Amino acid sequence: MDDTQIKSMLHQVVSSVVTQKYIYGAVFYVSSDDNSIDAISAAGDIQEDSRYFIASINKLFVSSIILRLVTRSKLSLHDKISKHLPDEIIQRLHIHKGKDYSYDLSIIHLMSQTSWLPCYLLDRQANGKKAMTELEAGFDQPWPIDKVIQEIKRMKTHFPPGEKGKAKYIDTNHQILGLIVEAVTGDPVNIVLNRLFQELRLTQTYVYENGKTEKFVPIRHRSTTMHIPNFLNSTQNDIISTAKDQMTFLKAFFSGYFFQKERLNELEKWNNIFSPFQYGIGIQKFSLSRLLSPFHPVPYMVGHCGSTGSVAFYVPDKKLYITGTINQQAKPNVAFQTMIKIIQALR
Repeated sequence: MDDTQIKSMLHQVVSSVVTQKYIYGAVFYVSSDDNSIDAISAAGDIQEDSRYFIASINKLFVSSIILRLVTRSKLSLHDKISKHLPDEIIQRLHIHKGKDYSYDLSIIHLMSQTSWLPCYLLDRQANGKKAMTELEAGFDQPWPIDKVIQEIKRMKTHFPPGEKGKAKYIDTNHQILGLIVEAVTGDPVNIVLNRLFQELRLTQTYVYENGKTEKFVPIRHRSTTMHIPNFLNSTQNDIISTAKDQMTFLKAFFSGYFFQKERLNELEKWNNIFSPFQYGIGIQKFSLSRLLSPFHPVPYMVGHCGSTGSVAFYVPDKKLYITGTINQQAKPNVAFQTMIKIIQALR
């Protein structure tokens, strides 16, 4: 395919996405290692340069900061988190079946989703409620880190940390990693993140702050617009960005900007979280079984996705990068269907 054909294909794929129920806008950017492929297309209420909520792709950003600190010998992935955080946080953080594992928790447990701590967003709280369910229902409430710590100490853990062959996707992990970033650097994680954006010249990217005048595409949950400024403002690591800025960051990550390129394979210690996803050390893997696509095998992808249908993935077999969003909390799977169509069209 030449440039014109690639752009035409991408336009057709992205335009077809917004014909689906509840998908009001989409943007996808595809680029190759050598930039021989480099195209972006948007449709619906999203433009090519629209800012959007990247959701859990922020975990890849936090992971990149931790990996850089490892490279600079400021910490080790195998450090116990108690080395960097005060006792008031660590005490009774992880009690499982009456045994205290709080001082066994390490940075690598948090990075690899093997801490087995409660998830403050998705698990049931002591009062029986789930924070994510309340947010989706329009109950916007702040969740600063001190509240997260306080609440998870009242919730049930899942397994001892580092349980072999097991992992569970838990938002709590990267919230605590933010505390470690602050302890090691001396600056709150939002400041460190914004400094990183400046360094990479991600001029359209910022950590959400209440009152910021920059507009971004409203988050959708089915036909409802999610207005959750109190929550987004409280986490100190929720990020607004664009597909182009995400591409710059993604290429930096996999080129070894934060963690030496020759060592990136060390992050690929995969554990199943839920099909078709696995989690390594700070990165996520999407791998579709050959049984599900026998005639057109889908190459695996590494990077991260977000619950709103945001994606930032590298496809090693094709040397392709894909970023973008379909901005729909209720149908994030559509983003993966779209990526697969793009990859298969570029065979």
